[in-house]
Amino acid sequence: MTNQFMQANGKVPSNGNPVVAHRYGADPYALVFGGRVYLYMTHDALEYDETGEVKENTYSHINKISVISSGDLVNWADHGEIAVAGPEGAAKWATQSWAPAAVHKVIDGKDKFFLYFANNASGIGVLSGDSPVGPWTDPIGEALILRSTPGVEDVTWLFDPAVLVDEDGQGYIYFGGGVPEGQYAEPGTARMMKLGEDMTSVVGTAEVIPAPFMFEDAGIHKREGIYYYTYCSNFYDGERPAGSPPAGEIAYMTSDKPLGPWSYMGTILKNPGHFFGVGGNNHHAIFQFDEAWYIAYHAQTLSKAQGIANGYRSTHLNRLYHNGDGTIEEVQADYAGVEQTRYFDPYLPVPAATFGWSAGVKVEPGGASGERVLADIANGSWVGLSGVDFGSKGAAAFSASVISLEGGGTIGLHLDSPAGPQIAELYIPAANGPEQQRELRTGVSGAEGVHDLYLVFKGEHSMPLFKLAAWRFIQED
Repeated sequence: MTNQFMQANGKVPSNGNPVVAHRYGADPYALVFGGRVYLYMTHDALEYDETGEVKENTYSHINKISVISSGDLVNWADHGEIAVAGPEGAAKWATQSWAPAAVHKVIDGKDKFFLYFANNASGIGVLSGDSPVGPWTDPIGEALILRSTPGVEDVTWLFDPAVLVDEDGQGYIYFGGGVPEGQYAEPGTARMMKLGEDMTSVVGTAEVIPAPFMFEDAGIHKREGIYYYTYCSNFYDGERPAGSPPAGEIAYMTSDKPLGPWSYMGTILKNPGHFFGVGGNNHHAIFQFDEAWYIAYHAQTLSKAQGIANGYRSTHLNRLYHNGDGTIEEVQADYAGVEQTRYFDPYLPVPAATFGWSAGVKVEPGGASGERVLADIANGSWVGLSGVDFGSKGAAAFSASVISLEGGGTIGLHLDSPAGPQIAELYIPAANGPEQQRELRTGVSGAEGVHDLYLVFKGEHSMPLFKLAAWRFIQED
């Protein structure tokens, strides 16, 4: 078997951005729960013309929301897609699902989760669930916000929700966008209103947020008594008054109340084109994790690396810093991303669709217990995990839950790079009959301390070798 391996494309070790390179994901929104960050993203997927060439993203077929999560902000678990809109979705009345927002609230002593989404630009829906990854149901069977909702009749684009649950349990929703003809400086299309205690109804009349040069992308967060409303400015190319936000940047306003009045403060994130050489719209979410603040945003870096930057976007993370006076420092977006917040524990069961870097793999349903599996594994494909802590005692064995296919092959375990020292190799026999998931185990030598870990897949055949559902290391008793 060859020792050659595929090259990473789009996200390379040790960079953190984009957060994953095996899928796209736009319009990110963050939910922190149970020591993990969950990112909910518009499920960008390639569209093709009649000749089979990738065409410009029309967004018209997007009816799913994709979800990934991490406990350290570098290694991410892929939870797959939420079927939101259409005949196969939870909200069968909807046709699209764009720009999600997710929030947690305790209701009647139980954890409840709510996922808000835009049905193109014509309304906002809501799903509910008992965990951050669902399953999700449509609690009201119709849109939460339509143009018949008081105060939103004249909103150009009725989309891009952001949600805040305040300390007193009151929920608020922020949304809207678009530029009426000739009203670039004061579009008047940003809205805010209260949510009902059930989080699936709205209260009263939506109020206007006077956001200068508003375009889209509502954001909301609260820190030390200050409410921050954030948004993307429009692309008007004429003269702007001094102090106005430049085109396509993330701007912010502050207030001491969740519904204003708001004061315009400035911009905090330039357009992706400034940092990555490929532009497009700017969409973000701000969140706190382990006492630090972060901003998630999207850019076409992965599709650019693939030579198809036609509107297919990927999520990125960088640190965000508040100053002592409540202002926000300008964010410096980059490929490096953020520091890992804690070491990765290899002695707990690890879903195989968890990694920091990858090359030549896909993630799909298919595990015996409903888990996502690594699929399309070929000779030289691999996944890598950052900051894996084997401890001073080290690992004695490696166990994997695999599904044999016609090819068969091996998993080589390497430290610090795909070509780094090999600590073990697990042989996976070719299938002999129907697919069957089973546990295989091999001894490990030389895995002590903290290292990046690479699972490198090898095989002699051109067909997919096997599927990987989960794995873990084992210490001696």
